[in-house]
Amino acid sequence: MTKKQKITVELLQAYLSQIEKSLLHLEYSEEQCKKIQLKPELSNEDLAAFESLTSRFARTVDIYTQKVLKSIVHILQEDLPTFPDKMNFCEKINAISSANDLATLRGLRNSIAHEYEEAQLSELFAEVLQKIPTLKSSYQLTRDYIQNKILSNA
Repeated sequence: MTKKQKITVELLQAYLSQIEKSLLHLEYSEEQCKKIQLKPELSNEDLAAFESLTSRFARTVDIYTQKVLKSIVHILQEDLPTFPDKMNFCEKINAISSANDLATLRGLRNSIAHEYEEAQLSELFAEVLQKIPTLKSSYQLTRDYIQNKILSNA
């Protein structure tokens, strides 16, 4: 392993710590929001809980896709310019289960980050709750890949 790769492995380990903390916060918000009945008009308290959930979801997706998965591609010295290229590669090496799932998670993250209609909030909140298990299971596969293929060789 080259010195540059070693530095990247150390950075990847820091990103793993970041995403683990982010997932804990996301899981807390998920549990809080599962108790709330989704309806067109939410109380300020319920709205705050769901806004926290979507923020934590978006942050976790960012850490996962922009830091963890990009680091894997970098460590393996692949030159892949686009997000779809990187995700297809990660699927090919079994670091993720599905490039399409990651594209969906990233699209949902983008929806959260951009302006959305108040009337569509309940749909957005429901979709985030629905996609959290996909995010968790995909990350679990990635974590296993990192442990078995990258950190064991470091």
